[in-house]
Amino acid sequence: MNDTLKKTAVQTRKRRIGTADERLSQHKEHEWARHLKAQLHLPDWIDLGIENRTRFESYDHPWRTNQKIGAGRTDPQIALRSRIRIELGGQNPLRVLFEGQDARAFMDNDSGDFRDTTSVNEWDILQLLGLLTTENILGTGLRTDFHFGRMTLDFGRRRFIARNDFRNTTNAFDGFHWQIGRDKIWRVRAFLVEPVIRDDVSLDKQNTHSLFWGTYAESALTPWFTWNAYYFGLNDQASSVATQRTYSTFGGRIYKSPAHGELDYEVESAWQIGTRGVTDHFAHFQHLDIGFTFNLPWSPRILFHYDYASGDRTPTDNTDQRFDTLFGARRFEYMPSGIFGPFFRTNLNGAGWRMILQPATGWKIQVKQRFWFLAQSKDSFGSSGLRDPTGHAGTNLGSDVEFRVQWIINQNVDFDVGYDHWFKGSYFDKLPNSADLPQGGHKDTDYFYLSMRIRL
Repeated sequence: MNDTLKKTAVQTRKRRIGTADERLSQHKEHEWARHLKAQLHLPDWIDLGIENRTRFESYDHPWRTNQKIGAGRTDPQIALRSRIRIELGGQNPLRVLFEGQDARAFMDNDSGDFRDTTSVNEWDILQLLGLLTTENILGTGLRTDFHFGRMTLDFGRRRFIARNDFRNTTNAFDGFHWQIGRDKIWRVRAFLVEPVIRDDVSLDKQNTHSLFWGTYAESALTPWFTWNAYYFGLNDQASSVATQRTYSTFGGRIYKSPAHGELDYEVESAWQIGTRGVTDHFAHFQHLDIGFTFNLPWSPRILFHYDYASGDRTPTDNTDQRFDTLFGARRFEYMPSGIFGPFFRTNLNGAGWRMILQPATGWKIQVKQRFWFLAQSKDSFGSSGLRDPTGHAGTNLGSDVEFRVQWIINQNVDFDVGYDHWFKGSYFDKLPNSADLPQGGHKDTDYFYLSMRIRL
């Protein structure tokens, strides 16, 4: 075993350039000790890694209209996600990466159980890409990377484009991505892709009726004022004219990273213009974080959140004001997604607080409370299917309290356990019968999960 660990350490140091997708997504998604590669004595030009995450999760009193058939019973599920990645090329400027993913769910076959392509996407190609890297283009000291093929993407805080982590399945795109920059100082990214349509059983395929493109600039020249600016374009010509989307999303983000004994913050603002179906589209999203990390044992950090995502004030007029979160993730700042996750960045108004503690190396404890309201009472609630066209149900969705413990033993093994209690608001008591709220859907919801991830 000691020999294997030594070989793994040596091979890790040799990965000077990093993985082929290191500029596409968070480092934690692809950085871990390659014990399997070391055990198989593979050459340096081959990178091999496997991963499995198993999670049990359960919640009661479902609220989604498509779960009405379940008569309000508790919905448990076992989510199993396995990945394998093979990269060829070593430290050469031209490399090829294959990543396969198998996302399955068990205990999800009864009437009213939650099951869709956010939880199930059986064996499929998650990434199959080529990368051409130049470390010092034209002697400027700048690095440039050109990716082509199927890929996953993270941009900024991941609110609008994300490689999903907590969710059992993952967004992917077919196309091109280019970036140029100076490490940890600045970079500019651009992409032109077709979103991949997930299928729960059959092989995924690209959406030839949808085109997604954009640019993203990042600068960290000033530590207390790091900024991002971006533009995303979407032309989604769905088969139904009413759901066709042609958007331009402009936005910016400024922030200061947390540090002991210092105040930190994050402000993000995004604006959308275009058309949805045959109506004009104008919507916006605003986010604010203010935090402070105390220079004390356990490094306590207190954080205050606020989010506003516009909703449609008058759904019957010729203007759509419902913000579209595109391909973003939610778990990192809202609540667990998976089979739960009722809140989306659309028609939402909410504030809250969070306490983060780190009692020991690899341990993180979080306690969070948020208060939730609809931005517009006549618009629908998230993806639940619930809507009161009269607005008489009001906007009070309630509040939730979450407790989460993470134990990251190392990059190869981690555990995550959490509990969330959603105190449902008066909105659910006042909904008309025509809203199709499931039996008991007005009652508070308890959600629990326990997951383990192993990487080799």
